[in-house]
Amino acid sequence: MRNFTYPNSLRVWQKLLFYSFIFLILSEFSWAQSKVTLSGYVKDAQNGEAVIGATVYIPSIQSGVITNVYGFYSLSVPAGNYEVTYSYIGYETTKQNITLNQNLTLDVELQESEQQLEEVVVSAEAEDANVTNIEMSVNKLEIETIKKMPALLGEVDIIKSIQLLPGVSTVGEGATGFNVRGGGVGENLVLLDEAPVYNSSHLFGFFSVFNPDAVSNVKLIKGGIPAQYGGRMSSLLDVRMKEGNSKKLAVNGGIGAIFSRLSVEAPIVKDKASFIIAGRRSYIDVLARPFLNEDLQDSKFNFYDLTLKTNYTINSKNRIFLSGYIGRDVFSASTAFDSSWGNATATFRWNSIFSDRFFFNLTAFYSNYDYELKFGDEGDNQFTWNSNIINYSLKPEFTFYANPNNIITFGGQGILYDFVPADAQGVSEGETTDISLDNKFAFEGAIYIGNEQTVSPRLSLQYGLRWSYFNYMGKGTAYEFESNPEAPADRKTPISSEEFAQWESIQTYNNFEPRFALKYQVSPSASIKASYNRMVQYIHLVSNTTASIPLDVWTPSTNNIQPQIADQYALGYFQNFKDNMWETSVEVYYKDYQSVVDYIDNPDLLLNEFLEGDLLSGIGRAYGVEFYVKKAKGKFNGWVSYTLARSERKVEGINNDSWFPNRFDQTHNLNLVAFYDLNDKWSFSTNFVIISGTPATFPTNRIVHQGYVIPHNSAETRNNFRIPAYHRLDLSATLTPNKVKKNGKTRRNESYWVFSLYNVYNRRNAFSVYFQPNEDNKQMTEAIRLSVIGSVIPSVSYNFKF
Repeated sequence: MRNFTYPNSLRVWQKLLFYSFIFLILSEFSWAQSKVTLSGYVKDAQNGEAVIGATVYIPSIQSGVITNVYGFYSLSVPAGNYEVTYSYIGYETTKQNITLNQNLTLDVELQESEQQLEEVVVSAEAEDANVTNIEMSVNKLEIETIKKMPALLGEVDIIKSIQLLPGVSTVGEGATGFNVRGGGVGENLVLLDEAPVYNSSHLFGFFSVFNPDAVSNVKLIKGGIPAQYGGRMSSLLDVRMKEGNSKKLAVNGGIGAIFSRLSVEAPIVKDKASFIIAGRRSYIDVLARPFLNEDLQDSKFNFYDLTLKTNYTINSKNRIFLSGYIGRDVFSASTAFDSSWGNATATFRWNSIFSDRFFFNLTAFYSNYDYELKFGDEGDNQFTWNSNIINYSLKPEFTFYANPNNIITFGGQGILYDFVPADAQGVSEGETTDISLDNKFAFEGAIYIGNEQTVSPRLSLQYGLRWSYFNYMGKGTAYEFESNPEAPADRKTPISSEEFAQWESIQTYNNFEPRFALKYQVSPSASIKASYNRMVQYIHLVSNTTASIPLDVWTPSTNNIQPQIADQYALGYFQNFKDNMWETSVEVYYKDYQSVVDYIDNPDLLLNEFLEGDLLSGIGRAYGVEFYVKKAKGKFNGWVSYTLARSERKVEGINNDSWFPNRFDQTHNLNLVAFYDLNDKWSFSTNFVIISGTPATFPTNRIVHQGYVIPHNSAETRNNFRIPAYHRLDLSATLTPNKVKKNGKTRRNESYWVFSLYNVYNRRNAFSVYFQPNEDNKQMTEAIRLSVIGSVIPSVSYNFKF
């Protein structure tokens, strides 16, 4: 369609926002007559970092609030004299006696606890936050917890760490990203300081792009996603960078077997402006060079990344932040081929306190994921291919602390997309052929409002509504395809085309996305939670492989590709035992998918002008139950998670029109994580993982033609077998050589050694299984199991901080 018709739904939404604003104004006025407001920031006294999720509580009236992602809090109470407590795990609780007879701004700095905490901090809020918070299907990992876990080559990795949580998995070594509740990698919204990251892996999936020295907070939301987030169907991974030490110079780093890292943070103006800069660089190619023959001496195989963030406090009510990331993988074999790929992001944020109860944040970001591929020498015979997905976005967001029982969030977001599927040229004997594909442009917009409401001491609600709009635009050519009614899963044929001018509408979509969650406090140590959310995904990762290759294609919804929609329902029971020493939970969920993208058999996904003709649309479902038990205190601690789940699809013309498991279906997923502090110097940790094998399409018989054996699937079934189960044991030991004195008190030295064994018992886990004729007897077909890692990998790394 060429022209955008102003939808009735938008008029309804505008009225809703108008009445919401009237409510806010009236609420502000009425509450101002009888209440006073205590507000401010909670920060770390050592480095000035915002403390996210700290509890601010007034015991005498049993009223409290937690700080937001910027460390801000606001609490409205009747005028009077109060004792206010500020607390956060790992910090000394601070108590303030204050007289509230008018609005008061009070910033508080929390001191780190001098007593070593003997627990693993997964949720860094109150000890019973898993029970008392309304959030469900949420996990928060502290960097200190992640650093304790065994890791490949001893290198701390955020993506690998979250794969040990319930409902999260991977299809094996060499796979990019992570899978949540049976969804694909492209269904996860991965944010680094609000900017999306489209490929979260380095080195073909073995390491993540996030430098742990620059990260302050990691939060994974699998369900009950708030209204301010959208655009993906499975999960939100929100990674927040450190702001930089505003008190003093601090240097962190590490030297490992495969790469080294270094970060520097310091105040620019003490307590007013600071920065952090962190970098990593691998040196696999440097170490391997002595073992390569002369023809491969110029080969490259490395990655690097650089992270930067700075902030400036303009005054007590206004603060700005600027952060950026650039990372790249380089892989080349002398003059045979040359390839590289990477992410670049930049984020600007402005925090403003409009009033004691009105917090505003404006975010603008830029994100660019690109890859480059080249074959052949410079000159008469070569091939080059460049591709990008570029985003520009503006997101204003308001938080209104209406009263102690209602926290209202509303705002909007606009994203401009520029898809560059292929800027490609081939040169043969000096003759150039341009095989580039047209850029694709799109705009995604949304407006939303949500409320977190305490109905009674036992019942809390979180509800909201998001309205999203997507416009697929020119400049470009839009095709109309014709399918074969007798063979709907065959490649569709283009029958007509139409040219569109720059920014001219080709196709528009809009959807309402309701969100709802509740918590009922059964007892002080137990609660029942439920949630529902609808998520709409307008851009799609087109890939028929789970391997971490940089050549996957991102494409927008078009006149031929519908937006994907997921409705998720979840119910959970949460209970703690023995003064919060033990945390337990069980969650069941069901996800219903509409318009999921699938593929014909043997699709042509790369450099295909008629890509849409190889895509199919179907329905899907995913359901399961997640069990989680965590021991949070004592020298021996850790957790066990088990997930029993299914993820299936149904596409007309595929698998005889019957349900089939999708590529990310894993029935059983068991994770064990354990930590043991032997003494002040030695601590140990271990991971054990066992996951059902992922589905794959295997031949059911064979055809012999002119002496050659051709595997064939006569039943036309998809994903009819599974590769063997994946299991692995890792061990690590951390040595902190000595103690140092600081401020007259004994503290652990923050420099330490990590010794680790990855894949302890040499398990050759299958990443995939393929078939080929036997070398000795071509009449026989043999199955080949491809293992990416097939042996134990020992490592040692040194980490320091001063």
